[in-house]
Amino acid sequence: MVDYFRILLNARLAKMEERGASAVEYGLLIAGIAAVIVVAIFALGPMIQKAFTDTCESVATNGSLGTSADCSN
Repeated sequence: MVDYFRILLNARLAKMEERGASAVEYGLLIAGIAAVIVVAIFALGPMIQKAFTDTCESVATNGSLGTSADCSN
């Protein structure tokens, strides 16, 4: 009977140890995803900025704004 309780106690302690390990794994996963997002922003940033600048200049040259637009930002 004592062996049974020792086995139960060891099983519960092993589960608690796994919780800490899974928390570390989730933290590493989140850090990896954040790194991928940062790399994507730096890689695609100039293309997206050019698309917005081209759109602003196109709208400004069509004269539909009524005032002069500043597309330099």
